[in-house]
Amino acid sequence: MGKIVIDPITRIEGHLKIEAIVENGEVKEARSSGTLFRGFELILRGRDPRDAARITQRICGVCPASHATASCLALDDAFGIEEIPPNGRIIRNLILGSNFIQSHILHFYHLAALDYVDLTRLADYEGGDPTLRSVKTFVGQGELGPFAPRYEGDYRLPDDVNLEMAAHYIKAFEIRRKAHQMLAIFGGKMPHNVGVVPGGVTQAPTVDRIAAFLWHLNEIRDFIDNTWIPDVLALAESYPDYLEIGAGSGRVLAYGGFEEGGGKELFARGTVSSDLELKDVDPARISEDVEHSWYADSCGGRHPNDGQTLPQWGKEGAYSWLKSPRYEGEVHEVGPLARVLVNYAKGDLETKEVVDSALAELKATPKALFSVLGRHLARALDGKLVADAMAEWVLQLRPGEPAYVEYTLPEEGRGMGLTEAPRGALGHWVEIKEGRIANYQCVVPTTWNASPRDTKGQPGPIEQAIEGTRIKDEENPFEIVRIVRSFDPCLACAVHLITPKGRSLGEFSVV
Repeated sequence: MGKIVIDPITRIEGHLKIEAIVENGEVKEARSSGTLFRGFELILRGRDPRDAARITQRICGVCPASHATASCLALDDAFGIEEIPPNGRIIRNLILGSNFIQSHILHFYHLAALDYVDLTRLADYEGGDPTLRSVKTFVGQGELGPFAPRYEGDYRLPDDVNLEMAAHYIKAFEIRRKAHQMLAIFGGKMPHNVGVVPGGVTQAPTVDRIAAFLWHLNEIRDFIDNTWIPDVLALAESYPDYLEIGAGSGRVLAYGGFEEGGGKELFARGTVSSDLELKDVDPARISEDVEHSWYADSCGGRHPNDGQTLPQWGKEGAYSWLKSPRYEGEVHEVGPLARVLVNYAKGDLETKEVVDSALAELKATPKALFSVLGRHLARALDGKLVADAMAEWVLQLRPGEPAYVEYTLPEEGRGMGLTEAPRGALGHWVEIKEGRIANYQCVVPTTWNASPRDTKGQPGPIEQAIEGTRIKDEENPFEIVRIVRSFDPCLACAVHLITPKGRSLGEFSVV
């Protein structure tokens, strides 16, 4: 029996450690450890509630618009704002959608694809593409970052497909830039937009801004349809076994998001099991467990309204700074897979069309989506659904009409903001006393997915996805990092520690 320790896992957002006990080539037990404490809930106490939408965006530099959205939904609720103007609702969606697209493209091409695409093959490239030739120069000089460190031994793409996806790796940087620019049209800047505020947004629509937004969006939609989705399907052709690896908990959860008016949302709220059984979500049944987390709490699972953030480093039996969110006491995965499956199970026509078309090419059933490549495919389809909807939303804006509603700051109040972030279900809960924040709790997607075991001993989704996996080479445990990265973990991407003499790229050991 051996123990694989990967600390930190590279090419994710933040600090994550994975430990796996391997016996006869199979993972018998896995532990997922968030290794950085940040304490945003503590930072917010005593502040003006309106600061929350600005401060919580600093939780993540990749998906800050999600936190702005969740925070303002919670503040709208606490302030008694029942409805914001249609322009405000639509622009919030456009800002959040722009952030979705750039985050998804970042994950696939720049964080996860390097597990499958071998850019070091460009050392032998003799073509005329100037971008690829510049990458060849770096590879030839031994300057492999960001393409290394990496595990070796399982790069299967044919040379022509590998070369094409290497070119798309470069192209994706340009597309992400355009998505950032698109967000800034209404959000002012990226990261950490200043456009989303309680009561609506700060930027009223104009004809010029609508046209500029649509111009960027059309190019991005072309990339999604003709490059990104085909690349995921090409990956599945060379790695069909990864449609059977990393199934996870077999239960997914989505809060729903992107309100479209009239009570309808682009993504529906619900839970789905691996047999596609659909159930509704009652937010009152959400809890957070800290049995194996470095926090003090003797009351077991608490609802976020009553949540506490009491650090207790060194607590016996604990191994993570992440808490363990559960729904009805059960483990649920969140993310694009959850959104797509909930919509699919509810019979949403657009979702069924894109999912069934992709699965037909793979000759697979919806159950195959519970896998490493299933998550990558769901993320690409999720991006398409958002981008296509945005093309309709932006044309619904009405220049000259309001995008913001006035409100009165209350002395007392409670609010909840549930939405979807690129990585999954995101919830903010706020309590106001004497006009100040008395308690603030954020339950973020990776807290669900990378959570440690709970009081009942149930492993979190990533832990369950790793357990049972066959490891071909314990010196190169690429199966583990591919599983982990398929969840697109985001722990603490705004905080890093380095030494003046250089940077630590990470290490792993097999003992």
